Amino acid sequence: MLKGRESLIRLIGRRRRHRRHSLLTSTQGLEIAPKEDKDEVSTVNGNGNEGEEMVDCPVCRKKVRGEINSHLDKCLARGTKRKLSQCTLFQLKFCTRPKVTVSSVESNFTRTDVGPRAGDGNICDLASEISSSDGPENNVQDESNSSSVSLTLTTNRSKICTGESSVCNGVNRMENLDGLVKFDDECKLLSGAKSTISRLEDCPHHQISDDRIDNITHSPLSPSENGTSKCVEPLEDDDNSKILLDTFIVGRKFGDDIELTIGAMVMLSRDSQNVKDPNAIKVLTEDTGQSKELGFIPRELAQYLSPLIDKFQLMFEGHITSIPQHPRAVVPIQMYSSSIGSFDEKDSSSFQEFNSFRRNALCAAEFSKTHPPIPAKYQHNLLLLLKEVLESNAHLFTEGEKTLLKSFLSLSDDSQRLFARLYARPWFRMASISYAEICDYEEAVKGLSGRHIVLHCEAECVSLFESIDKLQIDDLKEVLNVLNVGELRDLVCSLNKSHKKIAQNSDHGTRKQDYVARVLGAYESGLCPNLPSMILGKTGSCVRISASAESVFWRAERLFFLNGEQDLSAFLLVDLGIVKYPAYNCIFTDQIFPDRSDLLSYEEAIEVAQGMDESLDENNNELVSRCIEISASHVSSFVEEDRSSDSGSMAAFLSCFSASWVYSKVILLGVSFLEHERRYKDAIDLLKLLLVKFKSDRRRGYWTLRLSVDLEHVGWLDESLEVAEKGLLDPWVRAGSIVALQRRVLRLGKPPRRWKTPSFLDSVNRKIVEVHVQGRPVNCKTGVKNVFYGEDGERCGVEELALEYYAGEGGCWQGVHTESGIWLTIFGLLMWDVVFADVPNVFRTKFQTAPLDLETDSFYEVRRGLVEALLDKIEHGMAEELLIMSWESHVGTACRGVNWDKHSLSELRAAVTCIGGPCLASICRNLAQDYRSWSSGMPDLLLWRFHDDYRGEAKLVEVKGPRDRLSEQQRAWLLFLMDCGFNVEVCKVSHAPI
Repeated sequence: MLKGRESLIRLIGRRRRHRRHSLLTSTQGLEIAPKEDKDEVSTVNGNGNEGEEMVDCPVCRKKVRGEINSHLDKCLARGTKRKLSQCTLFQLKFCTRPKVTVSSVESNFTRTDVGPRAGDGNICDLASEISSSDGPENNVQDESNSSSVSLTLTTNRSKICTGESSVCNGVNRMENLDGLVKFDDECKLLSGAKSTISRLEDCPHHQISDDRIDNITHSPLSPSENGTSKCVEPLEDDDNSKILLDTFIVGRKFGDDIELTIGAMVMLSRDSQNVKDPNAIKVLTEDTGQSKELGFIPRELAQYLSPLIDKFQLMFEGHITSIPQHPRAVVPIQMYSSSIGSFDEKDSSSFQEFNSFRRNALCAAEFSKTHPPIPAKYQHNLLLLLKEVLESNAHLFTEGEKTLLKSFLSLSDDSQRLFARLYARPWFRMASISYAEICDYEEAVKGLSGRHIVLHCEAECVSLFESIDKLQIDDLKEVLNVLNVGELRDLVCSLNKSHKKIAQNSDHGTRKQDYVARVLGAYESGLCPNLPSMILGKTGSCVRISASAESVFWRAERLFFLNGEQDLSAFLLVDLGIVKYPAYNCIFTDQIFPDRSDLLSYEEAIEVAQGMDESLDENNNELVSRCIEISASHVSSFVEEDRSSDSGSMAAFLSCFSASWVYSKVILLGVSFLEHERRYKDAIDLLKLLLVKFKSDRRRGYWTLRLSVDLEHVGWLDESLEVAEKGLLDPWVRAGSIVALQRRVLRLGKPPRRWKTPSFLDSVNRKIVEVHVQGRPVNCKTGVKNVFYGEDGERCGVEELALEYYAGEGGCWQGVHTESGIWLTIFGLLMWDVVFADVPNVFRTKFQTAPLDLETDSFYEVRRGLVEALLDKIEHGMAEELLIMSWESHVGTACRGVNWDKHSLSELRAAVTCIGGPCLASICRNLAQDYRSWSSGMPDLLLWRFHDDYRGEAKLVEVKGPRDRLSEQQRAWLLFLMDCGFNVEVCKVSHAPI
């Protein structure tokens, strides 16, 4: 894979189906070399959206599309003067930025089970396949055990209910965002719950409360989907001898696959060892033989039954009352408890506690009768995402886009659930729609297609394929993919009968794509003009998300997660207990995208990046060159911000949300492409452009190194040496790049080019201890991974062979093959409180595993006092204590670099103890100051051995096979570790002589 390709793929995330192809199809040539007064290209200026009118720039008099704020910044930065005849900025109709006010709202959300239908890879089908949010892998606990979800509101007015803690019953009249669209929203609040909406204005910053999105419901009385949820009190029952409950079996995916029958006896069993939910209760079959696991009871009920089982030794048994059609759907059951002895007067407190749990359990079970688990959790997640984005980023959407989103929020449950099912899918057959949670498919489609008037306007969220008039040539391939192989084969046979030339001129492949290619070839050649009607006859009516809705929802999803790697599946991973995100505060003082033009520029850059990725897949070198030219043109007009101030420090870690940063990644991938094509002079021009335009960037080390290498490729050795020497003076060139450039200077700077010996000669040429180990190879082929026979005769890699050597004749060492993994885990655990400290703007969503500035200099600069105080404790021998406390407090919680499964607490404790405080503090300080440069390339093996219970020593070993050599990053780490006082070796494994 080309250098930078994987990073670009992560940046793009889910590819957009509907894009403005004009960005890449323009035939206008673009220069790569930077020019100060380069003309803007309207097709890629990033200042507008398709369909928006052209606006005259008051500075340069060029026409730009849509809002022109970003374009004005570029013009003013270049120092272009306005003519007196031009309109002033105040005479133009600019969109004023609304004041941002932040309110904190606490509202309860129902925890619902995920649906029963498995699909074809859509995230909604993931939810259906897993079936329930109450299984053993889906119970996510937190400190508050609350269902509060913190939301950021941007409003012009807030209407506060009378009384600071009053309960809103009935209908609240809310003015959404700019006050442009009003709608009625029924308050879904619990009886006795509190809803406080406070307006915070003229504050230096606005802090979102620490409520977490993955919080679970403390009370089973969560709001229903429609209407106000009310507690259904159980009938008074003075008989404490038994408890009768009607509930459900959920989490069927995690149970044994057995056939159920009505009336089959079941019993409850505690699962206290469940790391996701200590209150988990399993449902077992009550057979005479070995009991089998059927699933779990809902977590809302389990939190009250578990103390009754643990503390009061109640036993529950019952039977299955009905059988659902889907094998993984929730199963209704009826349970009753064993008798319990009477309480003495002295046990009045125990009786009160027992009665409290009993009443809560009965109330939870009674509530579930009218609000059974339903497969609509993904709907709630989608609504939460949209409301959050609308409330905090309203200034980034046009009125039409806001109307579409608000129209969607007011649609029926069926329409919203169908949209969630279809989102991110191509064409989908109407006849194939079969979801248990959707009652009326036709009405759901009508609501989404804009046939129902919503908010006095028509908002089309889906496109229908019902007649040949609506079938466009670009959609033909997607519609054909709806057909299965058998239908495509029948279609090809029909074509062959009516058009014999097709059979003569087509390849006879049997794969689906072969059939699709043959049908498309017949249509494009004009041999079968009636093909659309033939396809329609087989597919029937089809539906998919409209282009406008896909674009708006993609934007909303991107604004919510702030990356391309996460999507709605992040919610489900939390709901199912697969991922637990850490607790932290989101404190905002600035917007990531101040105005819409910044966002549109960023989105256009993402489109160019996607075009680059797709063109590489298709081996379309012409389109690859076009993407490189577009990116180079934009970077040429880029002016880097000053980072000397605090705002500049913030700009450093928010720069990844700028169009220029995205274009720089496209250019870097373009450099790799050009080098692969041996077009070194073109690659040199791009590298020089990056180095000129980005003066403060961590990637300058790699850019400088590649520039020096490419200059050597074209024979310009003097310039190559000069570039390497200047790179060593660049403060942004670090870690392995420094070592690589130093070694290049030593190699190229020999007489007569240079007569003076560099000062770093002795440091670079330091000898690293080498150990040679021989092993019996399984294969000796070049280009194949080295595999050897271990001591037990089993096959193993060079690292495992080295571990066997050090455990035996190498000195009785214990250790692990970990590379950087164990070090990043130790760093994450020891620095947990520092990583998730309250720092403004570094936490923007509740789905982050690290602050945004972790890989920048500002991480250490902003937290210097916290970091140094913690490092002082580590240096003085408190590392093991801090490690244990962090492990026990956060085990299972996602954190960048921390791998809970690969390393046990005992291994980590042994490693920390034997490494020693001073050496460990040096590594942690190095990672805190420059996490990006030093988070890779660490030695393969970490070895330790104890001298007594409290003292030991450690050794770090880099293992190399017969044809391997040290990379510059690995060499940099070994030299750094030697400076810190570590015992470091390079173990070279070779083939034993035959």
